[in-house]
Amino acid sequence: MPNSSLESLGSTSFANRTVVMSGGSRGIGLAIARALAERGANIVLLAKTDTPDPRLPGTIHTAVAEIESVGGKAVGVIGDLRNADDIARAVDTAVETFGGVDICVNNASVLNQSKTADLPLKRFDLMQGVNVRGTFALTQACLPHLEKSPAAQVLTLSPPLNMAPEWLGKFPGYMLAKYGMTLLALGFAAEFAEQGIASNCLWPETTIATAAVQNLLGGEEGTIHARDPQIMADAAALVLSRPTSETGQCLIDSAVLTDAGVADLSIYGGQDPLDYDFFIDV
Repeated sequence: MPNSSLESLGSTSFANRTVVMSGGSRGIGLAIARALAERGANIVLLAKTDTPDPRLPGTIHTAVAEIESVGGKAVGVIGDLRNADDIARAVDTAVETFGGVDICVNNASVLNQSKTADLPLKRFDLMQGVNVRGTFALTQACLPHLEKSPAAQVLTLSPPLNMAPEWLGKFPGYMLAKYGMTLLALGFAAEFAEQGIASNCLWPETTIATAAVQNLLGGEEGTIHARDPQIMADAAALVLSRPTSETGQCLIDSAVLTDAGVADLSIYGGQDPLDYDFFIDV
């Protein structure tokens, strides 16, 4: 993992701010949690991975250990984002352990690239349940505590609403699940604006070198042309440090960083030609 580019931009502090995140056992979510914890944030993860999976590195326990290894404070709550009681338990843990919730990160997501004729309804329901319902349910549960925060933020890892026929028709079930997350995030921004709660989306320009890319999108070759998860972590830290008046935006990681003065994105790896992520037009 490369060193954070934010070191060259000055210190971004999240001291005394508490983050509740869905997922986060590995990949982009863990990178974001670690980046925020390094800058002082308290982290509460709600994730299902209690025991190791041979196909996927890391569990909620190893994620907490990794965050603590960089000096952060973290609590893992084992649970299912589709279960309202598990969500309530994660939010209650944040309040009881750290005194509140300042940031809600909707990270957990299910990917399925099946065409309409090939997508079992059970898998369709899983995507909508985790991606859309989970985003709504976690944000809703955090809302009473976000309303009390002086710097409340909701960050949803979902794409810009690209209405090009290619993306509408590539895999409609997955498209609906991801665009649903984005529509909710934009809806939250409009609904919560007068309460001073920011809500934005963040999406990678390129594929990110995670287990999902390796297992589902291209194997080892796919990860060679993908950037490191740290690019999303650094971009998320920048977005979450902005004033809450900056809300209702669909942001791309590379643009966030270049706008902040990071001139060289090669520190995040990825051999040319880089693979662009879904819903991004080259």
